[in-house]
Amino acid sequence: MRPVTFIKWGGSLITDKTGRFSVRTDVLARLADELARYHANAPNAPIVLGHGSGSFGHVAAREAGFAPSAPLTDPAPALSQIQKAVAALHRHVAHALRNAGLPVFSWAPSSAFVTTRDTPQLNGAAPVQHALSAGALPVTYGDVTLDTEHGLSICSTETVFRTLIDALQARNIPVARVLWCGNTDGVYDANGHTRPHLTAAQARAMISNVHAPGGTDVTGGMALRLRTASALAEQGIDSLLLNGTVPDRFAAALRSDPDAHRTHIAAV
Repeated sequence: MRPVTFIKWGGSLITDKTGRFSVRTDVLARLADELARYHANAPNAPIVLGHGSGSFGHVAAREAGFAPSAPLTDPAPALSQIQKAVAALHRHVAHALRNAGLPVFSWAPSSAFVTTRDTPQLNGAAPVQHALSAGALPVTYGDVTLDTEHGLSICSTETVFRTLIDALQARNIPVARVLWCGNTDGVYDANGHTRPHLTAAQARAMISNVHAPGGTDVTGGMALRLRTASALAEQGIDSLLLNGTVPDRFAAALRSDPDAHRTHIAAV
């Protein structure tokens, strides 16, 4: 199999995280069209797409009383409430992709993972591998999971990606890169200027200085993305962070246009 590209559409990009259950259908449709155009020109280029849960999952988690590292005494109602919310957003994403003509294969982490202190222990990644082999587009998302110690956990798209990447590489399937599409022009320095290139070490050093995510967020926003991208860079997998709100910038990044991304994170 050719090297796989992982793509995340951030929750801040496809939803209004300052609202409640608010999806940006126009942005979703445009991103799906850009991906469909690329797929038509490169049908054999394998892709795994993931999306954040934005104003759906994060809001539902807050309303259910979830807090990181604070186990719920009765996790079942929260588990059901959060799972329902993230699945609702996923249906919007899958609908936009299918309307654009893409062969979506939905893959829910809540049905594949069991976590222990937020770390996936049971891995049901085999369907993703087989979907790629069949020429389908696996689509996953940040989800709630059963946790052996906390009762439930929020499994971010970043955690899902790292687990899937490790599983694919263990099956000798290479991963080429990760495109992180959000609503900012990459990673900003202290003066608000985009850093065009960061080494893994530089990305880690910036984690404590990034601003808190806007709206409701229970997983960490840009800080988590930098932590994930730096770890992937050390595995030899580059990350490109770009502003998906700008029309055709996502399409250009798919084509590896060097002017498309705003921050490139690599090992050195």
